[in-house]
Amino acid sequence: MHLLRRRRLVIAIVGAGIALVVLSVIGLFGLLRGPAEASAPAQPVPTASALSVMPTEQPQPVLETSSPELFARSVAHALFDWDTRQDAGLADWAQVVVDVADAEEAAAVAADVRDYLPGAEMWQRLAAYGTRQWLDVESVTVPAAWATALEQAAEGQIPQGAAALTVVGTRHRVGTWDTDVERTERQVSFTVFVVCPGKESCTLLRLSKLDHPLE
Repeated sequence: MHLLRRRRLVIAIVGAGIALVVLSVIGLFGLLRGPAEASAPAQPVPTASALSVMPTEQPQPVLETSSPELFARSVAHALFDWDTRQDAGLADWAQVVVDVADAEEAAAVAADVRDYLPGAEMWQRLAAYGTRQWLDVESVTVPAAWATALEQAAEGQIPQGAAALTVVGTRHRVGTWDTDVERTERQVSFTVFVVCPGKESCTLLRLSKLDHPLE
């Protein structure tokens, strides 16, 4: 029975993504997946050093900056760093990203953000195990295809100051059943499309499909 309960915990931690893998292929923007496919399964966290970056206790505003890279990093953490043990609900964690959306793309960005977060039912299941999640960002780079997109875009098609940055990192999840801690990790990648007009703070245009970044 205890083994069964532990298995249920692991399923709850990663199950949201498993149910959405198919949707990530056919949807407009990527959905949050759990463990990678059989060729790249989720692995237990090997050492305490991998857990050194923990999620914030409450949703934190995205950094106000004119630097595309710093802004993309902050958006990435806002998307992936959450804690079901806190008073903040699912909508609160999503709102901090929507707050920095470009005004004309706010509705689309809200849809993108919802796709990166667990659904309401899965959030409740994760909360039952005190699940928290965070992202270790490994790289933020400008994809090669972005230069091609800029060259081929018609005048006015891409906003002035727009940039695309692909984020690669490791997503960690930790939950507790009784006194047993269950941990999973998997690599994720995605592209953040931003607009940074001069010295003004950047805004968020869109998010790519999760694990389908601009190459």
